[in-house]
Amino acid sequence: MNVNYEECLQACLECLEACNRCYDACLGEENVKMMADCIRLDRECADICAYTAQAITRNSPFVKEIMELCAKICEQCGEECDKHDHEHCKQCAEACRKCAEACKKAVA
Repeated sequence: MNVNYEECLQACLECLEACNRCYDACLGEENVKMMADCIRLDRECADICAYTAQAITRNSPFVKEIMELCAKICEQCGEECDKHDHEHCKQCAEACRKCAEACKKAVA
């Protein structure tokens, strides 16, 4: 594994956890329909973070492209989570921003 990707790997794993927590908590909110976009993006983001972690650890030849996509999805998920006042959304948005930045840094 490329040691320059370590920060991105850690950020992806943290973001994966935050998105899964947010996803689960959103499903329990009173107005689930209002949370639909957040739930959908939480799933997309968790999945790309997991895939990015796999790509990094197996030295995928596509790792830079995958990290770029991960950053894009993390940014969108973070923007959506920022629209909500729930603590789980705030924590998720922060993890998404951190992951997006780490992925961009790793690709640069």
